[in-house]
This record gives sequence, structure tokens and C-alpha cells, in this order.
Amino acid sequence: MRSSLMPLGPPVSRDRIIDTFPKWYTPDASLQLKEHFHGQVSAACERRNTGTVGLKLSKVVVVGDLYVGKTSLIHRFCKNIFDRDYKATIGVDFEIERFEIAGIPYSLQIWDTAGQEKFKCIASAYYRGAQVIITAFDLTDVQTLEHTRQWLEDALRENEVGSCFIFLVGTKKDLLSGAACEQAEAEAVHLANEMQAEYWSVSAKTGENVKAFFSRVAALAFEQSVLQELEKRNSARPQEWRKIHPRPRTARGPLA
Repeated sequence: MRSSLMPLGPPVSRDRIIDTFPKWYTPDASLQLKEHFHGQVSAACERRNTGTVGLKLSKVVVVGDLYVGKTSLIHRFCKNIFDRDYKATIGVDFEIERFEIAGIPYSLQIWDTAGQEKFKCIASAYYRGAQVIITAFDLTDVQTLEHTRQWLEDALRENEVGSCFIFLVGTKKDLLSGAACEQAEAEAVHLANEMQAEYWSVSAKTGENVKAFFSRVAALAFEQSVLQELEKRNSARPQEWRKIHPRPRTARGPLA
């Protein structure tokens, strides 16, 4: 059965079109060291046979301490703006960003969660059902890096084990350079490996690595969604076959 998914709304912008698998930031802390989409995914996209993937939103949650730049990061990507005077997020907020990946429409729902302790119980309710967890910290503040362990633990508590891609993202890259930046990134890469997370450094102020990072997030989530759709379809086929071709009943002897 061929999919006839049509793009929802107007065409996506050119920088949201992903035809080739986006590269990692550093191979030392990468989820997948590959350069192409999975063969089954590429074949399904060519046949436009990706099921309901283009009709569903994949959920991304961004967690981390207050003032590490979560809102700035999301607004730089979704709205291409940077404001020095963002107010702290109260509870949660979200943006929906549309892509076209390997010719298939695809959307991310990116949740911006509060970094204040008093809003934690509110925000944690929105962690559930995440396909991607982004734990953000400030490259200039090592304490915010240490706190990412707890943020990740809180987010994973609301999701099934192994169901989420995990990213560790250092923000405010523009404020560090040279040896200081190398040292901060080395510590972050070490923690990312412990977390089984992929590491990225970004700057919402300059836009450095922001589009590349979210393209990577979208591509990995998209690929997983298509593979899950194909697996679901394949597991359903034996049941359909049994309905069409029921097993013959065995002959029974006379009742006693």
C-alpha cells in the first residue's frame, strides 16, 4: 500500500529540507557514526510508503537549569531571533517546526520547560511521550553541567527505557574560546558518554550550530519513526495472513 501523504500547510522553508543524513558535532560523543539513512528507511521514502509518519508530531523536550538558554536556543531555531532579555519560562511552552525529510513531511513539537524548582512538578507532566530529550547547560557554568544528570533522570522517569534519543547541549559557545572552550567541551563529552547522549555545542546569540543541531535531531527522530512504522506493519502481516488463511481444524473423535 503506497502512502499518499500531502504536506500539511504551505511548503517548508529551504533550510528545513533534509535530503542527506546530517553529520554529528564530534565523533567522540555521537549517537550514530553513519552518513546515510537506514536502507529500509530510504526505500520506504522513495516509495512514499512511510505510513502515518508525516501525519504525527514527534515530541522533543528541552530541560535544564534556569537561564542556561533553553528558550533562546528554541527561538533562534524556530524564529531566527535572539533576545538578551528573555523572561524565565513559567511552566511549559512549545513550538511546532515542520520539515521535509527524504521527501516526507515531518514535524517536531519542541517543548520548552521551566528551569525553576517550583515549576518542576508542572513541567515533569509534559516529559511523558518524548522521542527526544535535550539536556541543556551553560558552557561557562560547570555547575549547570553537573545538574544535567538530575534533569535527565527526571525526564527519563516519565518515559520507557530506551525509547528516547538523548542530547547534551552546551549553550553560549560564543562566550568561550581557545583552551577554556576545549576544557569545557572535554568535560561535557565525558559526561555525555556516561549519559549515552550525543553532545553538541551551540550559540543562540550567533546561531552557531543551531540549525545543524536541530537538523540532526529531526533526522534521527524521523528515521526511528519510520523504522517503528515498518516494524509495526510487518508484525501485523502474519495476523492478517492468518485471518485470510485460517488453520484447518483437527478432526475430533466421537464424544464420550
